[in-house]
Formats: sequence, structure tokens, C-alpha cells
Amino acid sequence: MNNTSFFMQVHVYFKKIFRISVREKAWKYLVFAAIISLLVAMIVGPDMYKNYDQTNSGFFTLASACIWIGIFNSIQTVCKEHEIIRAEYRQGMKIGAYIFAHTLRQAVLCLGQTVIIFIVCCIFMRFDQSAHLLISAYVENFVTIYLLTFGAAVLGLMISSVSGSPTTAMTIMPFVLIVQLVMSGVLFHLKGVAEAISYITLSKWGMSAFGCEANINSFPLALDGVLRAQNVLPPGVALMPEANEFYKPEVIRLLAAWGACLVITAFNIIVSIFALKIKNRDS
Repeated sequence: MNNTSFFMQVHVYFKKIFRISVREKAWKYLVFAAIISLLVAMIVGPDMYKNYDQTNSGFFTLASACIWIGIFNSIQTVCKEHEIIRAEYRQGMKIGAYIFAHTLRQAVLCLGQTVIIFIVCCIFMRFDQSAHLLISAYVENFVTIYLLTFGAAVLGLMISSVSGSPTTAMTIMPFVLIVQLVMSGVLFHLKGVAEAISYITLSKWGMSAFGCEANINSFPLALDGVLRAQNVLPPGVALMPEANEFYKPEVIRLLAAWGACLVITAFNIIVSIFALKIKNRDS
């Protein structure tokens, strides 16, 4: 492959990866996405758009599911082929072409998974069409779900690239997921170093996209409904959450959240390439 162009190698490896995916029954990843999204939507769907707490928790659960599905797609993809990569690298394989071929495969797979997740969410969660910033709530939520799932899949590729074996990759995976959940800013109020780290996580920007698109800052707290039912709150008074600047319903914030997801994804692609080049530098 020494004289083969970069794009030709991407084409060759993509076809090879596609054949392997068919042989290994890649459709199971679509089934996995359907099961996970169905469980999430059935649990959080009835409570969406009722108040700030339930809506925020619902979007957090959806974002977490997307990240879990994406990482699961690719966490063992590269590390199980290290010996093959080493052998083909000696024959002229371009590491960048190999990673890009896997990235394209994940882009296609994640698109299929996003369609499934989106359909399930539309049935059970019923995205509020009155809340949108650009085109429609359907389009904006579809894009956010795709960017989270695809970004997580590329994150899985990166972890797989730096890991020495599938066992190591699967050991690292829970820690990465925990970091994503904690750094989303939903479970804990982040300050200092933790807040700085959160800016490089998909969960942070995924929640920002969901939150500003739905304008959940305008939703009253769950306690508001409890007190109102008890006739404790006077008419015209509502208990509102502390405004989260990342949830402000502004087009620029939505685009910034999407852009941040793309930047993080691109960074993980670059890290994957360099990690494999370092691993094979003596080949």
C-alpha cells in the first residue's frame, strides 16, 4: 500500500470494515440502541416538560444514554486489531486513513441509531414543538442526539486506540462514563478545576444544547407544583430555578454547543491517530 493515496486507503479500509460489520452482525448495535432508548423514553417521557427538575433530569438521562450507546459501539474496535494494524503499517498503511475509515463507519452506524432513538423519543417524550431556536424542535433535537452519539463513538475509538487490549478498554470505559455524567453539571454544581474540565466533555455541551433549545430555565421548580397543590403559594407567584446561563434560549448558545461537540470529536480523532502512530513507531 506504499503508493496508495490517503483517500484510496480510506475507501479500501471502509469497505473492509463494512464487510466485517456485516459478518459480525452490526445490526445488534441498532437493536441495542432501540432497547436503551425505549427504556429511557418510557421512564422519563411522561414527566418531560412538566417542570424544571423533571425536564432537566429527562434530558440528562437521554444525553447519558446517547453517550453510553456511542462508546459501546467502538470501545473494542481498534484494540482488538493491534497486531493486524502493526503488520499492515509495515506494508504502508496510513494510520490516518485507518482511523478515518472507522470514523466513517461510526458516522453511518450512529446515524441509524439516532433515527431509532429519535423515533422512540418522539413517541414517548413528544418533544415540545413550541420551543425551538432555528428550524424546529425535531430537527434541533435530532442534531443534538446525533452529535452526542457520534462524538461518544469517536471517544470510544480514542480509548480503544490508546488501550493495549479489549480488557483494558472495557476497564477504562466505566471511568470515562462516570466523568461524563459528573461533569455534565446536572448532578453537582461544578466549580474551579472541575468546571474547567467539564468544558471538554460531551455531556456538558449536550445538556447545553438540549437545555437552551427547550428553554428549561422558564420551567418552574417541582416544588412549585407541590406548594401550589397545597395552596401555599399565592396566585401569580412561581418558584423558578436559578437561571443556568448554558440553558439560555439563544441561537448562538445552541450553535456553540454543537460546535463544541464537533471540536471534541475532531480532537479525539487526532489523539487516536497519534496514539496508534506512537504504538507502531518501531514497526
